[in-house]
Amino acid sequence: MNRLAAVVFDVDGTLVDSERDGHRVAFNAAFEEAGLPDHWDITTYGRLLRITGGARRLAVWFEQTGRSSEDARRLAERLHARKTAIMRDLIEDGQVRARPGVHRLLDELEAGGVPVHVATTGTRAWVEPLLDRVFGPRFQIVVTGTEVPDLKPSPAAYDEVLRQAGCPVEQTVAVEDSQNGVRAAVAAGLPCVAAYNDYTRDDDLSEAALVAHGLDDPILMAWFQRQI
Repeated sequence: MNRLAAVVFDVDGTLVDSERDGHRVAFNAAFEEAGLPDHWDITTYGRLLRITGGARRLAVWFEQTGRSSEDARRLAERLHARKTAIMRDLIEDGQVRARPGVHRLLDELEAGGVPVHVATTGTRAWVEPLLDRVFGPRFQIVVTGTEVPDLKPSPAAYDEVLRQAGCPVEQTVAVEDSQNGVRAAVAAGLPCVAAYNDYTRDDDLSEAALVAHGLDDPILMAWFQRQI
């Protein structure tokens, strides 16, 4: 690879530890507020993460637990709106934090003059306040599932970032944590670095150019320093 032109980051599980103690907590609070018996423990939520998109995840769950497709869809839409509001509160309270090594990597990229962008399936209603609170104005282009409804493993979010940024594909790297994310990046033609977490450590990440155990993995940092 020639010198990096840009790096595009996923958010959930990549930039931030948001799934287990963020989204899962918000989903469960929404269930409780609605008077529903549903509850996602850590293991159950890990399985459900195979389904991208929170509203879709809810709809599949409700169908699997006995509701009709139409009832599941309507209930999922209503609860997802409330879950998003709860997630915003968790973010404001500082409950969602950057993964170890993220700020150092962003500092290295900034020092090297490499623009950083975001491509996520999350909705802008919580993604934007999270990025502002945890990272400040670091990211130039942020594409979310609100603007691009085709969720990963579709490459649509990455395609839109590339379109807006105008950066050459062969000099742009994606950073992901999951199989769906890696597949999306590769389908967009991007080399991808995978930094798995506890939920995704058993994912098939073989399509990634590099697989690391986190963004603080010395192997990952050394790889980026060579590209910068």
